[in-house]
Amino acid sequence: MHRSLFVLAALSLASACGDSSKQSRTDTAGAIAPSTTSGADLTGAGATFPNPLYSKWFDTYAGKTGVKINYQSIGSGGGVRQISEQTVDFGASDAPMSDAELAKTKGGPVVHIPTTVGAVTVVYNLPGVSTGLKLTGDVIAAIFQGQITKWNDARIVALNSGVTLPASDVLVVHRSDGSGTTYVFTDYLANVSPAWATKPGKGKDVQWPVGIGAKGNEGVAGQVKQTPGAIGYVELAYATQNKLTTAAVKNAEGEFVAPSIESITAAAAGAAAKLPPNTDYRVSIVNAPGKGVYPISSFTWIIAYTKQQDPAKGKKLTDFLKWAMTDGQGFSASLDYAPLPESMRTTLLTKIESIQ
Repeated sequence: MHRSLFVLAALSLASACGDSSKQSRTDTAGAIAPSTTSGADLTGAGATFPNPLYSKWFDTYAGKTGVKINYQSIGSGGGVRQISEQTVDFGASDAPMSDAELAKTKGGPVVHIPTTVGAVTVVYNLPGVSTGLKLTGDVIAAIFQGQITKWNDARIVALNSGVTLPASDVLVVHRSDGSGTTYVFTDYLANVSPAWATKPGKGKDVQWPVGIGAKGNEGVAGQVKQTPGAIGYVELAYATQNKLTTAAVKNAEGEFVAPSIESITAAAAGAAAKLPPNTDYRVSIVNAPGKGVYPISSFTWIIAYTKQQDPAKGKKLTDFLKWAMTDGQGFSASLDYAPLPESMRTTLLTKIESIQ
């Protein structure tokens, strides 16, 4: 086995073993163990993408109202399964449910409520290269398809004049679990690369041509941080918290734009202006047009049944969602998310009223 791949495999095994405490909280299908929900007024599960923001929200909201919300960041795939099976009060996902998934829900129609806007960043660990590289969608796709295997590949060099790139191996790290972050990342690649759109395409879980998997945004960030030559994709908050270097990505206007609150906000504002009235908000904003837009941006959603089985819980859920649309938005920027555009918040407050 190639030495660098052996190191990655060993790190992955160590990470998996070290996460046993987290794994004990969920069963093999991603179901929440009963012990984790004791004392909670509401339970939810799903995306790791917004977890830093959600953790702040739930803690602050409990302090203000006394309402305790238990949330397990098990990945978007797990969140969709949980809400579909009615084992949680709400699910969370960075990938909107497909029509096929909606048809399988046990509790009737659901509503998708966008809660914030985030960015999926391309992060890498390249000793000697401390500033952000410039990458295009085609080059990123070629890396994650295994077609670019060295950091000094001519296609990367051509985009980064004046940067001395090593002849070391490119070591791809991707998600191993069903992931909304993966959905956003592959949705972008399928949008800009015809070859990627053909295979492996987009989804919460795809057949990766190369690389090693890690669980959650936390796992991918940890693997990249520990492994020289590694490249992966994580939500902006995880890149910032782990002090990982992020690439500037070429947008639809031909600009190389780094992920930031300003560039994510630009993507959200452009998308919000084009949303039709009464939309169900299952919309993609990757590769959005406009100056200064970071192209791998996305809404993330809380998913809830429109007809709640428990009226008291339904009231607590709608009260929380209204708070999230108003006071809660003020926490976004400090945690590397962009607040929702004001025009969206107004219509979303009406949408939340449809939850009975």
